[in-house]
Formats: sequence, C-alpha cells, structure tokens
Amino acid sequence: MTNHDNTKKKSHIPFRLNFLFFSVFLLFSIVILRLGVVQIVNGEEYTKELERTENIIVENPVPRGKIYDRKWRTIVDNEPVNAIVYSRMPGTSHEERLKVATQLAKYIEMPINDISEKDERDLKDYWLIKFPEKAKEKYTEKEFKELEDNELYKLQLKRITKEDISVFTPEELEVFKIKRELDRGYDLTLNIVKDHVSQTEFAVVSEHLSELPGIDIMTNWDRKYNYGTTFQTILGNVTQGLPAEKIDYYLARDYSRNDRIGASYIEQQYEDVLRGSKEKVKFIKDKSGNILDTEVVSEGERGQDLILTLDMELQKKVEQIIEEELMKAKKTVGNYLMDRAFVVMMNPKTGEILSLAGKQLVTNNGKLEVQDFAIGTMTSQYEMGSAVKGATILTGYQTGAIKPGTFLYDEPLQIKGTKLTGSYTRMGSINDLTALKKSSNVYMFKTTINMANAVYRYNEPLNIQPKYFDMMRYYFSQFGLGVKTGIDLPNEASGYIGKETRPGLLLFMSIGQYDSYTPLQMAQYVSTIANGGYRMKPIIVKEIRKPTNDTEMGNVQYEFKPDVLNKVDMDEKYVKRVQEGFRQVYQESGGTAYAYFGNAPYSPAGKTGTAQSQYYGPKREYYGASTYNLSLVGYAPFDNPEVAFSVVVPWVSSDKHPINKYIGRRIMDAYFELKKSEATPSTEDQPTGNDTSGNTTANTNTEAENIQQ
Repeated sequence: MTNHDNTKKKSHIPFRLNFLFFSVFLLFSIVILRLGVVQIVNGEEYTKELERTENIIVENPVPRGKIYDRKWRTIVDNEPVNAIVYSRMPGTSHEERLKVATQLAKYIEMPINDISEKDERDLKDYWLIKFPEKAKEKYTEKEFKELEDNELYKLQLKRITKEDISVFTPEELEVFKIKRELDRGYDLTLNIVKDHVSQTEFAVVSEHLSELPGIDIMTNWDRKYNYGTTFQTILGNVTQGLPAEKIDYYLARDYSRNDRIGASYIEQQYEDVLRGSKEKVKFIKDKSGNILDTEVVSEGERGQDLILTLDMELQKKVEQIIEEELMKAKKTVGNYLMDRAFVVMMNPKTGEILSLAGKQLVTNNGKLEVQDFAIGTMTSQYEMGSAVKGATILTGYQTGAIKPGTFLYDEPLQIKGTKLTGSYTRMGSINDLTALKKSSNVYMFKTTINMANAVYRYNEPLNIQPKYFDMMRYYFSQFGLGVKTGIDLPNEASGYIGKETRPGLLLFMSIGQYDSYTPLQMAQYVSTIANGGYRMKPIIVKEIRKPTNDTEMGNVQYEFKPDVLNKVDMDEKYVKRVQEGFRQVYQESGGTAYAYFGNAPYSPAGKTGTAQSQYYGPKREYYGASTYNLSLVGYAPFDNPEVAFSVVVPWVSSDKHPINKYIGRRIMDAYFELKKSEATPSTEDQPTGNDTSGNTTANTNTEAENIQQ
C-alpha cells in the first residue's frame, strides 16, 4: 500500500516538470514568432519610423534694393550693422528662454529707459516667471481646484499690482527686455534681439555662444540716406517688423513677422521690387526636434535697384532756395501765418519729375526750424489764383464764349447782392493775350458769363445754371486740375471741389479762387500747355535695374516710358494762342512776371497767380483769417520746353510779396546753370551694365515728341 503510493507521487513530479518545460517552450516560441513578424513583416516600417526626420525651410532677410537719381548718384544705400539674433528651437520653454536672457544680459547693455505703462502686461508675465512662489499666493486653494489654467492665469494677472512689478532692479529690467525679444520669435526663425551692437558686445557674445542656445550674431542692414533729410518724406521709411494693422496682409504674401518693409511713399510703393529674394536655409531635424543638419537651398538676392527721374543736385538747390526765401519772408511784418512753400519741376514732354520739394517752418522749443514737407506737393491743396487763367481762356475758346483775338471791356462788375468786383486796375478794351499778360479778372468773368449763356447787367442778378460748373470742371480736368495726376506714389490728393453753385462762385472759379488744387496738379497743368496739349502722367521712378555689385549698374529690368493720359479736347491753335499769352507774361513789358524774368536767357513763359484765401493751417486759433496764396507756373525754353514748374506759397500776409517770383526765378536759374555745368558728363556718370537708355532723357523726349506728332 505504501509502495504504491510512493510510485504515484514519483510519476506525478515529472509530469509537472514536463508541463512547465512545455509552457516555457511555448512562450519562447510565441516571442520568437512575434519577433519574426516584427523583423520580417513590419521591419521596414519601423526602420522608417526610427529614421524619420523633418525638413523645415527658414528664410533669412537680404539687403533692400538701392535708390539712385537720374545721374546715377546713390540716394539710398544699405549700411551694415552688427546684430544679435535668436532662433527659437521647437519646444523651448519660458524658463529656458529666461535662462538665456539672464546669461545674455551679462554681455550686452539693453536700454530700459523706454519701458513705460504700455509694458505693464509684459512686466506682469515676467513677474510670474521670475517669482513662481509669490505667483501662487495670488490665488486661493479653492480657486486653484475650481478654475481652469487659463482662468487662473487671468486671475493672477489681475491681482498683480504696480507695487509688485516695481521691485525689479535695472539689471532685471534688462533681462526682461531681452526675454521679451526672445518670446517674440518663432520656431527656427531669426528674430533680432538687439541691433546696432557695439564691437565689444559683438566680440564678447561671439565668444560665449556655446552658453547661449539659440543666440547668434549676424550682419543686419540699415537704410542709409546719403543726402540726409533732402527729399526724405517722399523716399519714405522702412519699419522693423510688420505693422500690426497689416500683419495678415503681409503674412499672406510670404513675409515673416520681423521683416523690414517699406512703410511710406517710394519705399512702400515699390516694396515688391526693393525687398529682394530671401536666403532659404533647410533645417533637418529628428522627431524629437533636434537639429541634425542645415543646408542652404537658395543664396538669396538683394532687392532690385530703382533709378529715379529726380536730379538730386537740383533737388538740393531747390530745397535750399525754398528754405532761404521762406526764412527771409517770415521776417516780413505780418507774415505770422505763412509757414510753407512748394516747388514741382518736371519734363513737360515725358512727365519725369526733376524736383519735388516742400518746406515747412515749425517752432521747436522756441526756435524756428525748417522741416521737409515734400509730400505736401501732392497731399495738400490750395486756391491757386490767376495761374489757372490759361485753362479759363482755353475753355472759352472751346465753348465758343470767345475767339482768339476777342476784345472785352475790363471794368468793375456789380452783381446784385455782391461787392463791386474787378481787376487790380481798369484795363479798358483788351484782347485775350493782354488779359493773360496783365492778368485781367474781368476778362475771365465775362468769358465765363458768355460760356454760361448768361447776360450781365449792372446791379442785376446773374442767372447761371449749375451745369456750367460741371462744364468748366470738365475742361479744367483735361489739364489735370481737380483730378489725380496719376503719379506713381500713394496718398495723392485730388484737390477740393466746391459744393455750392451760386453764380458768383463760377466767376471766382475762373480766376482760381473757388476750387483748390495741389502744387503737382499745377505743374501737370502748365506742362500740358507747354507741350501742346498732352497731359503726361508724372513719374518719379525711371527704371528698375537688376542688383549687382557696387562697381557697376545692373541690367534694366523695366523702364517706365512716357504715358499720355489724355490729349486736351481743344484745337491745337488755341493751345498755341495761350502759349503766346504765357510768353508775354514773362518776356514783354507789362507782363506780371516781366520784372523778374524779362532778362532770363532761357526764354521762359508762364503765369503768375494770387488768390485771396482764408487760413486753415496748424494754428487753429487763426482759422478763417484773411491771407493770400501766391503761385507761379512756367516753362522754358518757350519754343522747345524741357522743364516746367509750379511754385505755391500759401497764407502770405500781402498779395504784393514777390516770394513766389523770387523762388521761381532762382530755381529756373539753378536748373540751367546745372545743365550748363553738366554739359560734358564724365564717364563716372554713366552706367557700366547693359543699358537700354544711355542718354535716357534724350530718348524719352524723342518718344514723347513722336507721340505728340
């Protein structure tokens, strides 16, 4: 019995061992099978997963295109400046950026005097990171459990006081300024931390780059204006970083948030040309975000260059003349409201702007200073007075109100309910040429009355229908008066069109004392008369050229050719008749400009203008004060005009002041003196790249003449 039991026990033990061995064998078989599946079936997929990388293209800025004048003088260049930049790695935390900022603050000086109340929100964020334990005291345990993280953060910001953020030392504020710049960056995108870095800072930071993850040093570019403030308001400016109000617009056009862009006028108008093609660098990183390699995909190219129609030496002289005459006139008793003057000079055959100048007097700390106000030539408008009478005479011809040679009697007119109105002197019976030469108001009044099919009787009402306002404006607009000139710059004004239609106002319009026009419109108007009736589009950019090195000019990419906006709807002989009247104004005794231009050797022609006006300038306490706007338009030489101009000086105390004529004579003298001195250009003045316009002025003149013929 006992032996049998022992036998059973012995046979049972090997069975259990066998079962255990079998189970282990089975498990190993399953593992081996699974490994086989992984190795053979899914091996390639897992290998790809391990080797998976991500390619990110980063675009780096390049210098903007340069701007030259018509003589190839560099107006705007790029000046290299040292900069410290930051490229944020994916997943970098606030704490890590704070550590970098703290370390970087040891090596550079960051100005803190510009920190103000507008930075309060950023300072609160900085306080939360700087003092995490104190930050926890800004909420209760209950609030911590009940509120979401975002709500808790807003509650903390609300409870941080000005006393809390006033504890920062100057050193901590420097760290704050640096960290804020680091926070503004985007993953793998360069963001400028500090520009215009000193050589010492540049060297020290370069030695410690290993301690500053993401920080690098580079050469950035500033715009350099070789002529100082000359013409600067028209050149425009460049911003660092996209403007908040247009950020979506630029981001949609492949800009980065910290890109420099043209913010006004030429820099803005030709932004697409000047910006250039960015350098493209490919960053190769693994799935953990670590940078494995970098590769330059595209070297990039600086922006294309602009060749302006402007002559900067002429521009300098014109601005100097305006400044001198303004300061001189300001000393005249009673000229307390006169504060600005404008000059536009252009080629009447091509529309090329030769000078676009404006100056404004401002008081700064009790001292009278002169500021550039060239933009006022196209953004401000004034009643121009008798300078528009050429358009009135031509309107009279075309409507049949008068004919060349028509005599009208110049005498004061009395319309019922109005003051006695006339010319500055009784002229008696005069024809159209004398009316222009001596600037008769009454001749213009009677021409306008005839145009409107009205009848003048002494001290009786004048019946003129409103439609004749539209008629006169239609003819005036053909010369560019009351409509935009089409210049290739933003923000151009079209002038002011009066809304009332009382009969007397149409008479005042005929002598330039109702609607208002810009100085640029006046230059286009006189150019249209000078060239025989073709309204040319004013152009400020002559060519776009491919960028090259500093020793030669690039090839022409695009050339702006003369653009005829319209031919005046008038007989050519009528235009020639007004041209003769303008010649007599300047060249014959009795002409209103003869005393100032009678001895000019370049055979000028044109028209003077004086308008009674009301002041509406920056001194609001004097709104409505009685002043005079003085204007002058002209061109030369009379028989083959190459330059036309307008001069406008608003809000002068006396209609007898000759500032408009002083400026006009001096700028025309300057033009022809420069022309004479540059009659034999040096080889340095000529481009060395492939050029389609070696003598551009001559070529474009010929083209315009062909168009007109």
